[in-house]
Amino acid sequence: MTDVQPPPWAGLAPVGEYPYEETHDLRTGPDLHPALLGMLPLVGVWRGRGQGDYPTIEGDGFHYGQEVRFSHDGRPFLSYESRSWVIDADGNPIRPANRETGWWRPVLVDGKPTDEIEVLLGQPTGIMELYIGQAKGTTQWQMATDAVVRTATAKEVRAAKRIYGIVEGALLYAIDLAAMGQPLQPHLSARLERVAG
Repeated sequence: MTDVQPPPWAGLAPVGEYPYEETHDLRTGPDLHPALLGMLPLVGVWRGRGQGDYPTIEGDGFHYGQEVRFSHDGRPFLSYESRSWVIDADGNPIRPANRETGWWRPVLVDGKPTDEIEVLLGQPTGIMELYIGQAKGTTQWQMATDAVVRTATAKEVRAAKRIYGIVEGALLYAIDLAAMGQPLQPHLSARLERVAG
């Protein structure tokens, strides 16, 4: 019979709340990592409306509200969170829609950022996407999926392309999607205004 050993954490002092600050406001919190200077215009909270359509969606598409948050904790990546909701023509909420969370990372060579980016996104619908892309200065980011992983219960998604840009102070984007037996084609686009950061 073997002696049962207590787990290594048994009897140790309790741990407090997470001790490191993350911010979407460049005026507070940790300094932005130098590798993120090319993504600096993204940092903040953005809110606005968009439109979506796809051949597998009945009707004339849909309108949605969205809030996107890009934040950092001083390390060389941005934390990304997106929440969206279906709205009517007057902007009134109808129901929750897609959520995404993930990270935007500049590709570093010898510790220095290049114009290449990696974006990792997860969705509660059982889909995870790895995008490889390129920054065009500090106002445009283009990317395409390098891998799409999905659970057995998720809808079939094969590929996607995204383009984000800062235009006249707003964050605009367009997403093309290949899913449900359909070829790559336009799916979502939105204009978001900075509301914090």
